[in-house]
Amino acid sequence: MSYRLNVTFQEALEIIEKFPESQREDLVNIVRKRIIEQRRERLADSIKEARAEYSRGEIKKGTVSDFMRDITE
Repeated sequence: MSYRLNVTFQEALEIIEKFPESQREDLVNIVRKRIIEQRRERLADSIKEARAEYSRGEIKKGTVSDFMRDITE
């Protein structure tokens, strides 16, 4: 069974404020860890895409000086 709750941000805060302090702390830790994991996943996806682009010859290695020379030519 899948359903979506229509809760405003303020309503969610009010619900959370009713939790005991330890549960609120646990919630903060869980949310923080999930955000970190989502960032890691996005970074890993970006790295995979960059490697694929490099393999296809769409990007190349170089120094900052090489890059600056390329964009000013």
